[in-house]
Amino acid sequence: MTAPVQLAEVRKVYGTGPSAVTALGGVSYSFTEGTFTAVMGPSGSGKSTLLHCAAGLDEPTAGEVHLTGIPLHGLNETALTELRREHVAFVFQAFNLMPALTVRQNVVLPMTLAGRFPDQAWVSEVIQRVGLGDRTRHRPGELSGGQQQRVAIARALAGRAAITFADEPTGALDTQTALEVLTLLRDQARAAGQTIVMVTHDPVAASYADNVVFLVDGQIVSESPAPTAESVAAELAKLSRLKVTT
Repeated sequence: MTAPVQLAEVRKVYGTGPSAVTALGGVSYSFTEGTFTAVMGPSGSGKSTLLHCAAGLDEPTAGEVHLTGIPLHGLNETALTELRREHVAFVFQAFNLMPALTVRQNVVLPMTLAGRFPDQAWVSEVIQRVGLGDRTRHRPGELSGGQQQRVAIARALAGRAAITFADEPTGALDTQTALEVLTLLRDQARAAGQTIVMVTHDPVAASYADNVVFLVDGQIVSESPAPTAESVAAELAKLSRLKVTT
């Protein structure tokens, strides 16, 4: 099985000298095709930094990242942008919606910019499944924060990108919509062969993933295949105690 996202001894250090902070301390991991992986850990463990480095949004201090088999080191910003546009979708806490565009126009915007023709039936299905079927003509200013998050999720999934990176994608959603979104993410990994990497603090959200990777102090310390909300919560509690005592 191929691994569209590969990290090899990735380190990320912010600052220099005595004030330097090591956010990632030599992480090696492969996210394989058609899998949904949750990344968890105590606050400050390096979760978002790992996501940003894996997505090519932040350059590692050392180590190597490959996306769809292409090494990111040495690529200029134009080449990185083209690679992400072709193969990667994002759901971040900043929704990054275009205020002048409708819900549907925002959802298809990445495909339009890439010169691709959207699958309109699939776009409609994704918008419906995130609970915005009756809001397609609304603009972001007419939506709540949770509804804007749903637009961002639909936008990420509509293009069927090979890789989707999601940072707390259900944090602003009500429980029912969150479960619908998590089911959609899981279905896309299994049915469409997408590779989905999600940072979350929520054990219930993580239980929808195929595997959970746990970080402490910038290091992967454990994994949980076939997770349940209870097993994830127990592991987080154990790791939090470990962090306190070290």
